[in-house]
Amino acid sequence: MSTKHIEKTQQSMRKMALHIGLTLTTALSINLFTTSAHAQDIKIALIAGKTGALESYAKETETGFMMGLEYLTNGKMEINGKKIKVIIKDDQSKPDMGRTLLAEAYGDDKVDIAVGTSSSGSALAMLPVAEEYKKILIVEPAVADAITGEKWNRYIFRTSRNSMQDALAAASTIKGGGSIAFLAQDYAFGRDAVKAAKEALTTAGSKATVVHEEYAAQNTTDFTAAAQRIFDALKNKPEPRLLQIVWAGPNPMNKLADLKPERFGINLAPGGNILPVMKLWKSYAGTQGTIYYYYDFPKNKMNDWLVAEHTKRFKAPPDFFTAGGFAAASAVYTALNKAQSNNTEKLISAMEGMEFDTPKGKMLFRKEDHQALQSMYHFKIKKDQKNEWDLLELVREIPASDIPVPVKNKR
Repeated sequence: MSTKHIEKTQQSMRKMALHIGLTLTTALSINLFTTSAHAQDIKIALIAGKTGALESYAKETETGFMMGLEYLTNGKMEINGKKIKVIIKDDQSKPDMGRTLLAEAYGDDKVDIAVGTSSSGSALAMLPVAEEYKKILIVEPAVADAITGEKWNRYIFRTSRNSMQDALAAASTIKGGGSIAFLAQDYAFGRDAVKAAKEALTTAGSKATVVHEEYAAQNTTDFTAAAQRIFDALKNKPEPRLLQIVWAGPNPMNKLADLKPERFGINLAPGGNILPVMKLWKSYAGTQGTIYYYYDFPKNKMNDWLVAEHTKRFKAPPDFFTAGGFAAASAVYTALNKAQSNNTEKLISAMEGMEFDTPKGKMLFRKEDHQALQSMYHFKIKKDQKNEWDLLELVREIPASDIPVPVKNKR
């Protein structure tokens, strides 16, 4: 090989090296730009029990959350010029999985805020993770009192109602004396709800007496033995005799009714539930209860949009947990706007005492325990129903001022 050829080859190699160097530099610059751009995203984790007994609740929560962000951002899905990225995770309503997925969201996904979850047991397992990572967790829709009570920490906010709010609302509808028995699921939600209900009766000054508590496994399908114990406990007690049902997932109302509690002068009192469940109660016209949300009750612009848009998209009105997901989205949106930052400490300062709009009307995060104070509704099952979703008649909206939820977190 000649000297001239060698020099030409070396020159060509230097040009190639220079070209490769420029290409790598350009690629690095693009990567840095992209990373910087992504760093401007607002990342939110939504954790829900999308498989398992609470699957329907989780799907409604997700729908409501995404529709809430859509409404609040006018379809842009951005806040303060930053794109919103929602990372959805399924904890299957299992506490160990809820804990793991939240740690993954904070640690690996680098989310700014997390929202969840469907099961109270899973939500309770997630609370210490928020404290460990020093990141906000907005609890929706789990209701156990301990979440904003003895298990609470300063990174926890809750848009869903708690067991005591349910109980105080129900207690406000029970006038005079009488006898009450409870049927509840044998886990955190059920036991917490009954405990709260007993306390609420005392708080409300009710003269009714709790004569029996019956707890059944979450997957129970045969209620014959449980019902017999309840009937035996109630049948000779002072009237009115009330069987209060506290149940998440497929509700045993119809199965209990088939056992004819009216033989013993016993009235069933179901808590509010999702629309597909309440559709099955048409034959119990006049039966009363309390509920967190029913699409036809609140009268405000946000709820009007949700009802109209949800009905257009899904051929059915929004449900109990759809409204809850929307409320959580509103809390996120309002907090980020108010704080003008996704810094946790600035968000906490903005959220304590913060008022925000929801399909139910105004909610307020109480500073002491970050529980959202909100209205509830006293309903009666309609006798004349115009269509398959025309189920409930409003007896009274129960304002937050009539639901004196005690602070129990010992802050």
